[in-house]
Amino acid sequence: MYINHRQNNWLEWLATAEFVFNNKVHTATKSSLFKVNYRREPRIGFNIKKKKKYMKAEEFVKEMKNKYKKAKTVLVKSQEEIKRYADRIRKEAEEYRVGDEIVISTKDFPMELMKRAMKKLMEKYIGPYIVKKIISENVVELELLVLLRIHQVINMRRIVKYHEQVEGQKKIPLPLVEIEREKEYEIGKILDR
Repeated sequence: MYINHRQNNWLEWLATAEFVFNNKVHTATKSSLFKVNYRREPRIGFNIKKKKKYMKAEEFVKEMKNKYKKAKTVLVKSQEEIKRYADRIRKEAEEYRVGDEIVISTKDFPMELMKRAMKKLMEKYIGPYIVKKIISENVVELELLVLLRIHQVINMRRIVKYHEQVEGQKKIPLPLVEIEREKEYEIGKILDR
């Protein structure tokens, strides 16, 4: 904002900044906050008929218009800077279709949910699960197991497309052997002592 080097005159700019913010067309509503709240655009100034009688009012209107323009340019500039910064770390969103197999990131899962003693030993991704429904461009609904105890609607940033394992990489579980009425794995050979 336009404040002096001692930063002690910000209060007089606060109302102007609020006015400019409320008068700006927002991307979500496609209209200004004034129009949303009051169903009409605000009056910015007024027509002056007699110049001699209303000199102070005319000066005030000019000053307000200048402050409005300055505040608007600052808001637009800061908006562009924020967008430029956000675009640096943003990547193209992968498109998912109903029936796609995905895996879920366990980054934000608590250890208790995964039943692990240490977070560093948890799986990075769990799955695969099937996309049941596309809710919006960044949210999908999944077919999850009841045991998982998380919501079925998940943000795209937490899922990744599932890729089949490479040949020879797939882990096939060994069949269980029954010993003394308890099922256990049979050891094929010991590789290292």
